[in-house]
Amino acid sequence: MSTSPLDPPSGHELLVVRPSKWTLVVVVQLREGTMRFNELRRNMGGVPQKSLSQTLRELERDGFVTRTAYATIPPRVDYDLTELGRELLTLADDFHRFAQRNREAVEEARRLFDAVDARPSA
Repeated sequence: MSTSPLDPPSGHELLVVRPSKWTLVVVVQLREGTMRFNELRRNMGGVPQKSLSQTLRELERDGFVTRTAYATIPPRVDYDLTELGRELLTLADDFHRFAQRNREAVEEARRLFDAVDARPSA
């Protein structure tokens, strides 16, 4: 039986998290507890409904978020972080501190890159 270079190594599970631009925002929003879809969307400002739906599905699939649907009229759906999601929240907080600490260095690197990139090519 042949294997493809894309196949994971035998006997190993690979964890691949493919975050959207909204992943960490959703996780941070759920920090305080259970929220409904529209509440999340309202708190996140400009997130498109489709993007939020897709992000929540991905987070649920990967075990970071639970989705609880209630058979009410109108239907009610709540989202909450799992323990795994709370661990991801820790990483989000670390990333935020990193970004705050290194903001000026990144802005300077961008300025330098853009100055070189703006020159006419030879």
